Amino acid sequence: MEVPAGCNLGSVRSLLPEARSLLSRTVDLRRRLHRNPELGNHVPLTRATVLAELASLPIEITEHETTSGLVAVLRGTRPGPTILLRGDMDALPIHEDSGLPFASEHAGRMHACGHDMHTAMLAGAARLLASRREDLAGTVLFMFQPGEEGFFGARLMLEEGLLDTAGERPSGAFALHVSNLYRSGTVWFRPGPQMAATDEVTITIRGQGGHASAPHLSVDPVPVAAEIIVAAQTALTRRINVFEPGVITFARIRAGTTHNVIPETAQLLGTVRALSETTRGELHAILHRVATNVAAAHGVEAEVEFGVGYPVTVNDPRYTAFVRSVARQALGDDYVGEPPWPSMGGEDFSYVLNEVPGTMAYLGSCPPGHEPGQVPGNHSNRVVYDEDAMITGVALHAAVAMAHGDGGFDS
Repeated sequence: MEVPAGCNLGSVRSLLPEARSLLSRTVDLRRRLHRNPELGNHVPLTRATVLAELASLPIEITEHETTSGLVAVLRGTRPGPTILLRGDMDALPIHEDSGLPFASEHAGRMHACGHDMHTAMLAGAARLLASRREDLAGTVLFMFQPGEEGFFGARLMLEEGLLDTAGERPSGAFALHVSNLYRSGTVWFRPGPQMAATDEVTITIRGQGGHASAPHLSVDPVPVAAEIIVAAQTALTRRINVFEPGVITFARIRAGTTHNVIPETAQLLGTVRALSETTRGELHAILHRVATNVAAAHGVEAEVEFGVGYPVTVNDPRYTAFVRSVARQALGDDYVGEPPWPSMGGEDFSYVLNEVPGTMAYLGSCPPGHEPGQVPGNHSNRVVYDEDAMITGVALHAAVAMAHGDGGFDS
């Protein structure tokens, strides 16, 4: 799929220098957000900061009530379809140790996943597109979303009517996520599953406590927990198709209070990841079967509970081909790549992609002078991103929106 004949390619190519001219403003916004991170679905200071940044633009604002979600609508001067662009706003409960001069001013909170950059880039794209409003066909819906980090912010915004805000449902959706796995300023995405479904699992093993010197007079849940861990990993390799990836990771074991007491209970906390709903269901079934039967073999009980998380993030193949064509025109072939495999991380942009054909791409942000993948990455307390990457982000948001409006993607 190519950029449509009606799209002005010279105009698309000029977006990169225009985004560069906005960099100082984009960086300033990003740093203000970075100093004041907020968690979850309610980020009032962040929303107020974004509202102030958008105040002078010819856009329509809708503030959501169930969350701090914010939707801005920019209408072009020519008729055309509607596109949704997303930027998430929430931070992580991490204490920052990056050493940046604009580090978080709030202990235990940090923009460690680049959402401050996502928000700043989306605001920059709104400003750029507003300046190009005479050339813009259709409507752009800017989705400023809280609660991506496990709080289902996108789903809640959809439930509150996100897709009907502009009066016409979007026919395409696009989002970026920074990553230090890639060279700064490059974009990487693939058709089909891009990120995994993510669920939490808690397994509680109930035995009978007693003195550590006489385990035969107790029913020790600790070795049962250990056996469940090993058996689950073995079952994963024997029961799941190797070409349909799945991951089971137990990240925490809780049991006992001291060295010489057999506890009554042991608890395993973990995560389940899959790239299809079929594999996701199979992993759930494996954990139920393994835990209950291993426990029964030892004369104890096991209770398995799932916290169902985000669905698989699936990039629409046709829309991905469209975005790839736009990115090559706007950035150049050397700046557009395809990851060799999907990520087992999760994203709640998946909820939007379940409703609207679209694409999520990684934006390379590895700091200059370092090798991609060899520096702290997303969710690290020491992560540092190259702010110059935001030039690419602003330009690509705008380029995709303009090409979409000119009929680049016909759903």
